[in-house]
Amino acid sequence: MSSSVLVAGIGNLFLGDDAFGSEVARRLAVQPLPEGVRVVDYGIRGMHLAYDLLEGYDALVVVDALPGGGAPGDLSVLTVGPHDLGEGELDAHGMAPVAVLAGLGLLGGSLPPTYVVGCQPADVEEGIGLTPAVAAAVDRAVTLVHEVLEQQLGLAHRKDLA
Repeated sequence: MSSSVLVAGIGNLFLGDDAFGSEVARRLAVQPLPEGVRVVDYGIRGMHLAYDLLEGYDALVVVDALPGGGAPGDLSVLTVGPHDLGEGELDAHGMAPVAVLAGLGLLGGSLPPTYVVGCQPADVEEGIGLTPAVAAAVDRAVTLVHEVLEQQLGLAHRKDLA
């Protein structure tokens, strides 16, 4: 039985550390991944993510900057379900991940099992480039996504392509 998993990098490359998810997706896209795993850098295209989720993925892994009060570069993995989202208003021209995921029902879809690999940002002001602490966390986040795919979703790394 084959499963389909979407790994969604989220972030605005013009807002410093907010580009974290996009950078992780860029690195994952050139690595061997388990069969059925699709990696997309959505940037700030929330509606694109919402419409892709309507294709019926078995699971979703979101990678994003995630302010949480820790030290810059700290990583965390959260499990997210519909009850965690509340309500959100979809914005056709932006990316508010909670709104996108909460709005799936309005589009006729439903939230698959969802994991968020998040990184505590240091700076999300205007500017291009990750701060050193967040840049240093990117490779660890790539490893963490692989661990979520394997340990949480049961998808083995394809060693034949490594």
